[in-house]
Amino acid sequence: MYFYKKSLRTRIFLSMFLLVLGASVLIAIVTVFQYKEEAQDYHRDRLLRKEAAIRENINYILKTTTYPVETEQIPLIFKDKIYEIKDIHGLEIFLYDLDGNLLKSSKPSFFKDTVSPKMAEYALETLQNSPTKNYIKEFEEGGQKYQSSYTYITDSYFKPLAILNLPYIEDDGFITKELTEYLYRLGMAYFFMLLVAIILSYFLSKYITRSLKEISEKLSETRFDARNKKIIISDTPQEISILINSYNGMIDELENSAAQLAASERETAWREMAKQVAHEIKNPLTPMRLTVQSFQRKFDHNDPEIDKKMDEYTNTLLQQIDTLSSISSAFSTYAKMPAQQDETLNVVKITKLALDIFNEDFIYFFSEQDEVRARFDRTQLIRVITNLIKNSIQSIEQKKPTEPRIDVIVKTEENFVNILVTDNGIGVSEENRNNIFEPQFTTKTSGMGLGLGMVKNIVETYGGTIVLESSEEKTIFKVSFPAIV
Repeated sequence: MYFYKKSLRTRIFLSMFLLVLGASVLIAIVTVFQYKEEAQDYHRDRLLRKEAAIRENINYILKTTTYPVETEQIPLIFKDKIYEIKDIHGLEIFLYDLDGNLLKSSKPSFFKDTVSPKMAEYALETLQNSPTKNYIKEFEEGGQKYQSSYTYITDSYFKPLAILNLPYIEDDGFITKELTEYLYRLGMAYFFMLLVAIILSYFLSKYITRSLKEISEKLSETRFDARNKKIIISDTPQEISILINSYNGMIDELENSAAQLAASERETAWREMAKQVAHEIKNPLTPMRLTVQSFQRKFDHNDPEIDKKMDEYTNTLLQQIDTLSSISSAFSTYAKMPAQQDETLNVVKITKLALDIFNEDFIYFFSEQDEVRARFDRTQLIRVITNLIKNSIQSIEQKKPTEPRIDVIVKTEENFVNILVTDNGIGVSEENRNNIFEPQFTTKTSGMGLGLGMVKNIVETYGGTIVLESSEEKTIFKVSFPAIV
């Protein structure tokens, strides 16, 4: 899994390197195994050839001897001849009777104590049960490999007379030398191939990833709300060309979709705005109409309380006019939000600045750090904080606790900035929590309910979130957005 997390260029380089290295190691292992097999076959065939030649010499001696050709006469028949055969073929020779007892050996007499007087039982049993009447045993002693062959010597009538034993030392010096020289030449060839593979993989990976790097840079710059440039790269592989053409086609479709979506959103926004304005304006117009009608119907200039009633009518109309004015101001603020100006801010400093406009003595600020940096629009961050504080002040005014308190906390958590506004006001009921951030929703008798909806839109624009936690004791608004680490 770690390999797949590497870049494509690194994976191409490592793949070619490991391919050549793995092939060289595999061929070296196969070569060593093959040489060992050939060496083993060579020694076995050489022993069998020597055995055949020695048997011919022994048969010739048996035909020309003047002694009776019997098992008991074997030591006399080969008294001196056994040494001649040893000198000719370069092998020690041991002759045993049919029960495995030693009859004659080519070893000098002073080595007699080292020669076994009796043939091994397992060798004798194996030879007797062998269909070919031949048995070769392989063993290792003192770090040296040996082969020992056992076969029957027969007379002219093919009657077994004795057992011939030929111990053979496997001398691998020549073969080992050849193997070492071959592996050296093979290693030099694969070392050269490895260098070529490294150079080739470097330029190949560079050629492939060059186009992909340009494409990735263009993709990272792609924005839904801006005009994107098409990718124009020449001399690219067919697969890369297909990817580039797909991207350029996507850019055309994206621009068309963005234009259509923007037009649709503008139309929807203005429709909703008009509907909301009409609804909000209708609310104060109704009492104004009733007041005027009542004044028209009951007006009497001879009434001694005419001045008092006139003041009441006038105050009622002025209140409704103020309501209309506040409606106009709220919608104007919501519709004419200034353009986003991103900058690197100290969130702690901006939060303190936003709190300075409030005169309430029950607002407290806390931060464990003097500086927490983030990318945000200064005006909009102040707007977020002031709206949350105003909401908390209004909540406290409705509940009127004995010890009102608003806590504003700035802290960091992993790679995010958290601004927490906590109050002990009236809180938000369970049924209203899902609608609290809707632009047209409000639980107050005045106001448009645009504040928290605007806060949510601003925070989400910067990739953040706003969460509400409310109970009878306290209400917490938690705003989170990415920090600069």
